Amino acid sequence: MYVVIVYDVSVKRVNNVKKFLRQHLHWIQNSVFEGEVTRAEFERIKAGLKDIIDEDEDSVIVYRLRSMPEREVLGVEKNPLEDVL
Repeated sequence: MYVVIVYDVSVKRVNNVKKFLRQHLHWIQNSVFEGEVTRAEFERIKAGLKDIIDEDEDSVIVYRLRSMPEREVLGVEKNPLEDVL
């Protein structure tokens, strides 16, 4: 499945969330990651995020898609997916 994860977390935890998500997904721009994952990896990502964030203070939104969506970027592409090997 293809996932897009966006987050708004406390400054105290933002680097931990970013570091964790970089292990699993492609960084697209500030607080946005996306990529193809297995169901098992998806469950590991959710569990890892729950361990990092404070659910009373932070927000993480996960979009699950069946396949890679068609993307159109207006303006600067912060981290092109074509650069990922």
